[in-house]
Amino acid sequence: MMGLDVGSKTVGVALSDAFGWTAQGLTTIAINEAEGEYGFSEMEKLIKENEVSTIVVGLPKNMNGTIGPRGEASQFYADELHKRFGVPVVLWDERLTTVAAERVLLEADMSRKKRKKVIDKMAAAMILQGYLDSKN
Repeated sequence: MMGLDVGSKTVGVALSDAFGWTAQGLTTIAINEAEGEYGFSEMEKLIKENEVSTIVVGLPKNMNGTIGPRGEASQFYADELHKRFGVPVVLWDERLTTVAAERVLLEADMSRKKRKKVIDKMAAAMILQGYLDSKN
């Protein structure tokens, strides 16, 4: 399984182990939403290389449960992945995931520069782990 944290400039990517128990951050793909560049060729490579059977895309909801512009962007990305690659895609409520990832990195006393490099793939791992935990 693959977990994604979709932003306007990056997509954090995480993968599960073969048993679907644990999630590990894999990489961050640079995208440019404003220019319509979504990194789908890189995504295709990762999906094939890792024999991904399901993709879990973080769905950022507002605290009251409504879907805003970022949530709509995640829904678009999820739809495109399913259309292009035929892999089942699940939207997973990611409220507070990035906040939680940031807190973990702050507690690890990581510099701002290093945090910026790993926060997206860590958020992706937390999204995927939340989904895996709900299934097991």
